[in-house]
Amino acid sequence: MKLDRPTRAQHSETIIALIDVVFFLLVFFMLIGRMDATAPFDVDPPFAITGRDMPAGGATLAVSRDGTLALDGTTIARTELDTALARALAQDSDLRLRVNAHRDAELRHVLPLVAIAEAAGIKDMVLVVTPASQP
Repeated sequence: MKLDRPTRAQHSETIIALIDVVFFLLVFFMLIGRMDATAPFDVDPPFAITGRDMPAGGATLAVSRDGTLALDGTTIARTELDTALARALAQDSDLRLRVNAHRDAELRHVLPLVAIAEAAGIKDMVLVVTPASQP
């Protein structure tokens, strides 16, 4: 005697493939999405101007590779810089400070100079840069 087995009904498509696609889309949009905090206001960064002549006048502050400072060719300690800049500003109220830092000087040697100059009352600073060489 031969027993007939009931035929199984075909299952409809499972949603497993759809879940995979949704997961990959979620990961994709998380990777390309912007994760940084946005400012509550518009910020337009300044433009760097190279290839122009240096402005005349003012004081020049040189920063060596190891962070040693020289104001107008004379070595000066960082602790004495604020009084020297205030003295120079007393002689010229529109004093422009040119900061000429060595290209290998670390940023921690250069950035505090902006705060020191601002505290001394200097309103105009020029950072001396070398333009990239043309190919």
